[in-house]
Amino acid sequence: MTMRLSILLAQLNQNMGDLAANADAMLAVRDRWPEADLILFPELQLIGYPPEDLVLKPALIARAHDELHRMAAATADGGPAMLVGTVIALDDGLYNAMALLDRGAVAAMIRKHELPNYGTFDEKRLFMPGPPPEPIHFRGVRIGVPICEDIWFPKVCEQLKAAGAELLLAPNGSPYEPDKDDLRLALVRRRVEETGLPLAYLNRVGGQDELVFDGSSFVVNADGAVAVQMPDWEAAETLTFWDRGAGGWTCEAGERHALDPAPADLYHAMMIALRDYVNRNRFPGVVLGLSGGIDSALSAAVAVDALGADRVWCVMMPSRFTVDESLSDAAECARLLGVRLDTIPIEPAVTAFDAMLAPAFAGRARDLAEENIQSRIRGVTLMALSNKFGHMLLTTGNKSEMSVGYATIYGDMAGGYSVLKDAYKTTVFALSEWRNANRPSLGLGPEGPVMPANVITKPPTAELRADQKDSDSLPPYDVLDPILRGLVEEELSVADLVARGFDRDTVARVERLLYIAEYKRRQAPPGVKLGTRNFGRDRRYPITNAFRTA
Repeated sequence: MTMRLSILLAQLNQNMGDLAANADAMLAVRDRWPEADLILFPELQLIGYPPEDLVLKPALIARAHDELHRMAAATADGGPAMLVGTVIALDDGLYNAMALLDRGAVAAMIRKHELPNYGTFDEKRLFMPGPPPEPIHFRGVRIGVPICEDIWFPKVCEQLKAAGAELLLAPNGSPYEPDKDDLRLALVRRRVEETGLPLAYLNRVGGQDELVFDGSSFVVNADGAVAVQMPDWEAAETLTFWDRGAGGWTCEAGERHALDPAPADLYHAMMIALRDYVNRNRFPGVVLGLSGGIDSALSAAVAVDALGADRVWCVMMPSRFTVDESLSDAAECARLLGVRLDTIPIEPAVTAFDAMLAPAFAGRARDLAEENIQSRIRGVTLMALSNKFGHMLLTTGNKSEMSVGYATIYGDMAGGYSVLKDAYKTTVFALSEWRNANRPSLGLGPEGPVMPANVITKPPTAELRADQKDSDSLPPYDVLDPILRGLVEEELSVADLVARGFDRDTVARVERLLYIAEYKRRQAPPGVKLGTRNFGRDRRYPITNAFRTA
């Protein structure tokens, strides 16, 4: 009878669609840990998670089969076995699965039973649900392998317990959300209490387009105590030791990493998502407009922390409405961050457009059209630099602006990615204050402040007309953002928000602006998901929509 097991928890990043690289990375882990009995990898580690419609490509499924069997062949040496996440094709469809590779063969296959189909997840569109899984038999131990969503409901873990499972290993692809680590721990403790079995929860790390994964893997013993807590945001490999006693299996106490509190977790989410997006898409760096305002200052700081100052190129594009304060604040931001700052005045282009459009605009007063031309000139300028030198244009708009359409389509919305897309303006203020007082543990940027205090305290402005302030067009952000959270995250009605004490006319106006800006958001660049309901993957509204609650 096996009395002791060593199980390696491999909290890894993934390279979407590069199956050979993912397989090689897993084999390298195996080479580093010959003393392990079994290595657990995250959900769909061979493919990348979430794969979306990539798994509908037959060539990918064929390559996954070949790479899985190449990995299985490596286990013929008698070394560690591996539990590998992959996709398999059977006669009735595709399955999200974990394969046990041992002694030169695919020794067992577990298919995911519960398929998430809400929020960012649409697995029912891609996969068939597997049957309630049975435990795998490994070295005389019956191990249950519930896959991600399988642990969010009691059924699968209870089925595994009834079928004789002695411990549970749960591979996951669980995206970051605020307080998600506490939610996962509470969930796992419920499954442990219901089954009386210890459970190892393994998550992936790294960014994948609009999602970012924080890792934060852990082990909970049958008494509900946390035996191991792996770090958040970085790849890690932790060897855990399990002993069989009179009451069943127990994981020995091991490393206990502290996890990020708020808002450090939000900052790391933006930083890791941008780093992986830029590096995996092979951009040499990023270029962005640095206006002297808080959104571009925070975006630049995140970029420097993610990529290093040498890969961040800032451009100041002043107009006749740009005040000296903005010029000096942008210059000081660049100095504090150590980045390149170029100045390209847009006045020649504005003058040319004024002359070009004068006949068509004759008899009409200057208005929003002329203001937006300035923003679009800046977008064209930055895209020209991106095209010429290869840097990705980093968009700097926040969620408050994107919610109500306070952004210029084909202007300041232009770009390849946004780290602030899911950050409300009040969150931007909080993150800026935090970064000025703290350096992220995984950041590449400098110690100390990264923007002048004036950038945080001065009234926000787009500077598209004389003496312009955001408050000319929008409610104060400490009013606007709670209304938006109610409308977006909570799906409340105007009446619901009025009952919370907000002015009815203000809420009705914000709701209208939210709905009519949907066409803009459909054309916005991708951006990292930071909350529970981001635009794009979570909240999917029709563009043409007459419904209002006012």
